[in-house]
Amino acid sequence: MKIAVIGTGYVGLVTGTCFAETGNQVICVDIDARKVARLQNGEIPIFEPGLDVLFERNTGQGRLSFTTDMAEAIETAQFIFLALPTPPGANGSADLSFVLGVAKQLGGMIKDYKVIIDKSTVPVGTAEMVHALLAEQLPEDLFDVVSNPEFLREGVAVEDFLKPDRVVVGTRSPRARKMMNQLYEPFVRQGNPILFMDERSAEMTKYAANSYLATRITFMNEIANLCELVGANVDMVRLGIGSDSRIGKRFLFPGVGYGGSCFPKDVQALANTAGEHQYDFKILRSVMEVNTSQKVRLVDKIKAYFGDDLKGKTIAIWGLAFKPNTDDIREAPALYTIDGLLEAGAQIRAFDPEAMENVKALYGDKIFLAKDQYEALLGADVLAIVTEWAAFRSPSFEVMKELLKTPAIFDGRNLYDLEQMRDAGFYYESIGREAVK
Repeated sequence: MKIAVIGTGYVGLVTGTCFAETGNQVICVDIDARKVARLQNGEIPIFEPGLDVLFERNTGQGRLSFTTDMAEAIETAQFIFLALPTPPGANGSADLSFVLGVAKQLGGMIKDYKVIIDKSTVPVGTAEMVHALLAEQLPEDLFDVVSNPEFLREGVAVEDFLKPDRVVVGTRSPRARKMMNQLYEPFVRQGNPILFMDERSAEMTKYAANSYLATRITFMNEIANLCELVGANVDMVRLGIGSDSRIGKRFLFPGVGYGGSCFPKDVQALANTAGEHQYDFKILRSVMEVNTSQKVRLVDKIKAYFGDDLKGKTIAIWGLAFKPNTDDIREAPALYTIDGLLEAGAQIRAFDPEAMENVKALYGDKIFLAKDQYEALLGADVLAIVTEWAAFRSPSFEVMKELLKTPAIFDGRNLYDLEQMRDAGFYYESIGREAVK
């Protein structure tokens, strides 16, 4: 099949590459000429495990290509995926200007039947808005607009696309339904469902899923904070409730809040949609409030350890990306941690396996970026762990004690066992567990 993907961001690039992997002919479009030139030269602008292998194979075999010419890309395409940014606007609602702008352009280019697919995360009713814009310029028998939200987890996005738990397709068109079923059939051969529904329900499904997961994370962070106050161990509580089949084990790990490109803006957008319909979504307002405070939890702990004034103190930070196996720092808790520590007068020495360049572009010389995790400890008073990269799970505690001025760790991801820290001679504070002194 022939596919055009408009937008080469995280979702667009993964989508285009994975569709090419199953034998489709894919052209990805972007208005950024420099970015397209890099992609044409084989440079991938994001870090995503496994993407490089598929990218090289499919560009090498001619199934995946890149252009700035949208008209050329869609000319023979049967499917047009809109993988465009929908950033939060000033009032928290999703900014649809990119999606609607491209829809207007497509109206003047389409000559034969196309399925236009909203792959971006968009508010309920967007498919109807795109349809209305196209219908101003085109006969309605030349197109269908489908909602097909993505459920990709950064760090495992390739696996998620190739082996999805489910595929959600919002369309009431029998013709579009048949074509979308043929397109996705290779990805669900193990029996996972393609769920067909109306467009509005598909759009709501995406927001509901992300908001629910953000709520689970936030609930466990609240439980963890309370555990510290009452003397309970959140690790034991997590195991106790996660073994209940009605609850399950996933998304119950406490920490320093969620970040990334999806959860923060999707929770905000769903709350905004509720407000537009005069519904007060109280849970989501609480989720956002708690997550904001949780992101500076380590700052509060470090201030309590040293006193509010951190002038003259140097803090080492392990982990800058919002989660492991990505270089994405959007809404990363590490940024809130850094800002809070800098505001209190501290100096920062930081390390992350993949996100260093993105952080350097943001902070410049305000913080020191180390070449490895141990260099970050040189001359530091204490260590703060913000992202749970695998490389941080089994470090040399002997080397850490030699490099740190004080053997003290503030762990925002609960990487280490309490008895292990006690035996190693560290002062150790984590989330929802007793402090080791």
